[in-house]
Amino acid sequence: EVQLQASGGGLVQAGGSLRLSCAASGFELDDRAIAWFRQAPGKEREGISCTTTANLKKYYADSVKGRFAISSDSAKNTVYLQMNSLEPADTAVYYCAAAPSRTCGPATSYSGRFYATGDYGMDDWGKGTQVTVSS
Repeated sequence: EVQLQASGGGLVQAGGSLRLSCAASGFELDDRAIAWFRQAPGKEREGISCTTTANLKKYYADSVKGRFAISSDSAKNTVYLQMNSLEPADTAVYYCAAAPSRTCGPATSYSGRFYATGDYGMDDWGKGTQVTVSS
């Protein structure tokens, strides 16, 4: 059974940092791209980062580029999202999701931009973890 378990959310002041973890089971990370999405109240789900097989590619939304970093540990079958310089606008529920393939899909650009929205055809989702950034 495929499972994704997101953790690491919490309350942090603006300018602070958090590291989210997405522990995967039921498949190997090398077989599927993993992405982080977030959804704030009243807003559409937004893709913020994606990594492909063995970290060959990493993509970021414009809103987080330069502040967030995605990485993975194949030995632990876990993907991480290091979030630095957090802003109140980053407040949302954060989800990790597994793609049906080894690629991050069509909402990517050669420059490393990730602009996925909604469910984006991701096959499996973890339960969200709340991130709240206070001003």
